[in-house]
Amino acid sequence: MTDPLPTTFTTMTPPAPRPQGKAGEAARKLEAAFLSEMLKSAGLGEQENSFSGGPGEAQFASFQRDLLADAMVEKGGIGLAQLFFNAMTEHTHDR
Repeated sequence: MTDPLPTTFTTMTPPAPRPQGKAGEAARKLEAAFLSEMLKSAGLGEQENSFSGGPGEAQFASFQRDLLADAMVEKGGIGLAQLFFNAMTEHTHDR
């Protein structure tokens, strides 16, 4: 009888190398901006209670989303930075 849940994950691939240089930094910033907008659409930072509302709530919620998106990208993100990097350097061969 085989174990349905493997104890090791040998099929997992290591993360792709992080894009370097100015194009790599731009690619990471694009991915972070995309993730921040996704988090906004998901409702992160919205509160409905007696302390919610006010003129500064939306601004401070955007700070939180931006920092979270940056942290996600630094931990590997969802792979968009590599795609953006490949697209930006495809014709220039500046890798």
